[in-house]
Amino acid sequence: MDWDKLRIFHAVAAAGSLTHAGDTLGLSQSAVSRQIRALEEALDTILFRRHARGLILTEQGELLFDATSAMSQRLESAAARIRDSEDEVFGELRVTTTTAFGTLWLAPRLPALYARHPDLKIDLMLEERVLDLPMREADVAIRMKEPSQADLIRKRLMSVRMRLYATPEYLRANGTPASLDDLANFRLICQSASAAQVSAGAVLTRELLMHPIRSTFTVNNYFGVLQAVLANLGIGALPDYLTEDFPNLVRVLPEVESAEVPVFLAYPEELRHSKRVSAFRDFVLEEVIAYRRHRSLERAG
Repeated sequence: MDWDKLRIFHAVAAAGSLTHAGDTLGLSQSAVSRQIRALEEALDTILFRRHARGLILTEQGELLFDATSAMSQRLESAAARIRDSEDEVFGELRVTTTTAFGTLWLAPRLPALYARHPDLKIDLMLEERVLDLPMREADVAIRMKEPSQADLIRKRLMSVRMRLYATPEYLRANGTPASLDDLANFRLICQSASAAQVSAGAVLTRELLMHPIRSTFTVNNYFGVLQAVLANLGIGALPDYLTEDFPNLVRVLPEVESAEVPVFLAYPEELRHSKRVSAFRDFVLEEVIAYRRHRSLERAG
């Protein structure tokens, strides 16, 4: 397949107009139109339909645009890696982590990273599924367990435990439980035991739900649990790293907590010298050190 025709097709599909695509590519409208017709003939299909608002992709055109978009992203990523220099950090960096950690811990800290490296483009992929780093589904991962692949560089960042928290307002209105048996008089907010989550969190949830609890509210991620707790809905099972950014949360039943969950940062060996990966790794490590220092001060106080 003619790569040049695919490049022109991608520009037309993105712009929705032969004229605008031609302006981007430095080609006349007629030249762009000829290339599109030639591509349609080669594929024996119609890629665009004319509409009052411009050109609309057909179903076949959508399929091809998905493919050219993926190609464009891969090429941009490759070009950025090739251009990596000793002094510059720019280009796309694909980071994967869990929904909770990415939303509640990592994302709020990223403005400081962008302030240092404004040309960085971070694609943050939040999901519980473990993406395959050696197969380049992502560049960097922050995982709630030690990676098993041998060809990954890994660094342990911190440990997390799931604990019970509530707002002062909720506790003033409803009282504070003194034991697990007292939870029968309160509303428990947690992930359902069957939801995708770290095993330690699921174990704690199952243990809590074994007690006769008056009312429950389950959500499929910790961000939802946090929002419900902040809305004074009940007592929530949440990761302890939230205490730095939400200092007003009150820990309930201090003897209740999950097993320790190790948090690791990992990336493929082949990206060892990537400036983008190094910048992100160093930034996260600095933030973790600041987080640990803050937690130490909390415990000392």
